[in-house]
Amino acid sequence: MSLQKLIAQVESIGSVDDLGAIKQCVKHSYEWLDDAFDQSAVNQLVTGRAQFVDALLLHLWHLLRLDEVSDITLCAVGGYGRGHLQPYSDIDLLILSRKQLGEDEQEKVSRFITLLWDIKLDVGQAVRTIKETVKLAKEDISIATNLVESRLLIGNEHVFESLLDELNSRSYWPSKDFFTAKYEEQKARHAKFHGTAYNLEPNIKENPGCLRDIQSIGWVAKKHFKEYDGWNLVGHGYFTEDEHSELIRCRMHLWRMRCALHLVAGRSENRLLFDYQPEVAMRLGYGDDAKRSVERMMRDFFRTVRRVSEFNKMLLQRFRYDMLNQNVKEQHILNDEYWLLDKMIAPRHEDVINSPEAMLDFLRVVADTPEVEGLDTDAIRQLRNTRRAFENEYFVERPACRDRLMDLLRHPRFFDFAWNIMHEYGILQAYLPEWDKIVGMMQFDLFHAYTVDEHTHRLVKFINQYFSRENQAFPRCSRIVRNLDKPDLLYIAAIFHDIAKGRDGDHSQLGALDVKKFCVQHGIEEKDSKLISWLVENHLLMSVVAQRRDIYDPEVINEFATTIRSQNHLNQLYALTLADIRATNDNLWNDWKASLLRELYLMTQKALDNGLQCQATLDERVETHKQLARRLLAESGADQMKVDVFWTRMDDDYFVRFKPAQIAWHTLEIINAETSLFVDDPDTLLIRANDRIAKGGTEILIYGKDRQALFAQVASVLDSRNCSIHDAHITVTRDGFCFDSMLVLENDGSRLTSDDRTRDLEEAILTQLNRPGFSHSNNRKLPRQMRQLDVPTKVRFFSLEDSTLIELEALDAPGILAKVGHAFVDCNVTLKLAKIATIGERAEDIFIVSNEQGQALTQEQQVKLKKRILFKLDQLEDINIP
Repeated sequence: MSLQKLIAQVESIGSVDDLGAIKQCVKHSYEWLDDAFDQSAVNQLVTGRAQFVDALLLHLWHLLRLDEVSDITLCAVGGYGRGHLQPYSDIDLLILSRKQLGEDEQEKVSRFITLLWDIKLDVGQAVRTIKETVKLAKEDISIATNLVESRLLIGNEHVFESLLDELNSRSYWPSKDFFTAKYEEQKARHAKFHGTAYNLEPNIKENPGCLRDIQSIGWVAKKHFKEYDGWNLVGHGYFTEDEHSELIRCRMHLWRMRCALHLVAGRSENRLLFDYQPEVAMRLGYGDDAKRSVERMMRDFFRTVRRVSEFNKMLLQRFRYDMLNQNVKEQHILNDEYWLLDKMIAPRHEDVINSPEAMLDFLRVVADTPEVEGLDTDAIRQLRNTRRAFENEYFVERPACRDRLMDLLRHPRFFDFAWNIMHEYGILQAYLPEWDKIVGMMQFDLFHAYTVDEHTHRLVKFINQYFSRENQAFPRCSRIVRNLDKPDLLYIAAIFHDIAKGRDGDHSQLGALDVKKFCVQHGIEEKDSKLISWLVENHLLMSVVAQRRDIYDPEVINEFATTIRSQNHLNQLYALTLADIRATNDNLWNDWKASLLRELYLMTQKALDNGLQCQATLDERVETHKQLARRLLAESGADQMKVDVFWTRMDDDYFVRFKPAQIAWHTLEIINAETSLFVDDPDTLLIRANDRIAKGGTEILIYGKDRQALFAQVASVLDSRNCSIHDAHITVTRDGFCFDSMLVLENDGSRLTSDDRTRDLEEAILTQLNRPGFSHSNNRKLPRQMRQLDVPTKVRFFSLEDSTLIELEALDAPGILAKVGHAFVDCNVTLKLAKIATIGERAEDIFIVSNEQGQALTQEQQVKLKKRILFKLDQLEDINIP
């Protein structure tokens, strides 16, 4: 059905009592939008939807004989006032009168509004007099903004013109005050999104760089200039014709995404939720390969919002000076080409930034001038124009640019603010083809919270923070970077570490090849090139070993230290790894990860000092920990004979794995339990939680006679209490007692900080373990975001000397650890160690197990266990299907 036929169908309705016919019209309008989406330009859909609603409202107004009421007007305001409506956007109406309506008039208006609700239109309406409208608008910037775009639909024209006269009077929202209010409103809105549109589920309307930022420009221009067509801003000197055309293209792109989102969601939804992203991508023509399609769509989206942000900054900065009648208060000439205007760097002449070399020279001036706090509009415009003028070549191809870039990378202040400009205004994208490929690249998962280029930008900034004297959080990294002879090598490795993402193959290896090529092009010495490429190729190594291997195993430390080779390699990899984890996702870094990396760093450092004699390193650690723990126990008045008796029941591995304070706490709790708790009930278990001494979390100690399914039951309780196990050391003493230590965090990765919380966990675990055969019910459901993500379950086995290491990758569904623990029990497998890692939506867990004979699993036992794990996890999927 065409728009014309839709409107004709509306006009054929003979009575407001024919509700079915009216609803049918509304239904057909959505069908038209859905059918026309693939064939029509989005502006035709958005304006066409408004035209349909115009026709419907006017016809219903006539049928209710409201056109016979004098001194009343129906006005469209807000987005609808602009003549634009997305499929399910609110229809904002103002029913305006010169004076208060009488009872009969109020009844007719009430019938009109009720009818709109009955036919399921999302209407936002206000019924006000002119006086009330002006009064409320003066008090509320949102109402004032809606009225900027008011449009007469039907009714008394004089009433509407009287409102316009009031809105244009001197006493009503001067341009200066209106601009200030909108500017502050935008800052507050951006702050809600942490100043970035790089979110996994962006809001197409509200995010920085999205539709609200375009509308803000329009609102201010309409209020100040009384111009309702953006083209007229070209005449006022705020836009060039090309810039205006580019902004319109950006708006069309965002409109089309929002339109597709509404049609997919079937309601007014502006958040591009994971649930909708694959179907929206398909509707927009990105294909039906969910993951790749979404990533292509998001790449275009993020590139668009970056351009909108540039325009928004340029125009609002100009508006601020012009509308607030501000003059430059502080002016400082830097050289023949640049000056500082109120700490904003600006070119002193037209066409100063006129070549790629000039762009890099500009960054050098910024790096030389720490007082710079921002870019003037003219600087932004010249950067944009030059970037576009040379868009058919990459700057790296120009020898003079290569010399300038290396000069910048070695500048002590380049990464303070000039690096921000290089990233934000696409200069590095114009310089390096490999970087251009990762701009706007989003990965369709819950682990990577930023595009690849934005993540790398953040990583570089975190490394730069290490150089700050104010840095207190990472003192070891500060000492490392300040002692580097060539810090630029670490920065280059950071820039290239993820540059090969999205290509077929191992991005670490491909990135190492890319950076070798870069080093040759830029005259970097071969030995320095080898270090940089090694860092890029191994940038995930330390994180993987710390989180997925048993770092207290001498073989693991020996293998890692052999790969590292030198203290310099270890130092730089440690600094890079910390920054990489922190820059991936704001919620990833916690005390637990910090402690793992610190432990791995210190043990590797010691092994390197000892000439890779790792067993000697660990033997030394055992003796040191025993001495320090014994000292703490003596201070607590512990019976040394009982201490010795308990310690003889534990292997050396125990004293390597735990810190002296933990050993002292374990020992005190257990010898006290043996003289009290176990005397009264030999079959009970000691359950204690301590959030003060463990590395980065709350330690839960479980001690007593060994029993089946203990780990599975504890995991089930903790999961139901929204806690997660991150590390578990499971052992049986030489006389048959279980000694289990589990490191627990909240599900969001934070520490448990309440004594009541730890006591509650102790009681819940004890209650569960005292109910043999009882399976704890877990009512947690799979989070909404995870339902759209495909994570195939993988189970891999690796034989160790007297045990088997199991790698498990699966969707991190509630109850996964409990199910795996029961699978171990079903197959008579003993769990010795568990390292639990959640990577976004993926569980990447490591288990070290042995069979009934205390040996590595046979091939037959591995096959049986794998089938059982897969069976148990299939049960979880059935439970979590919405």
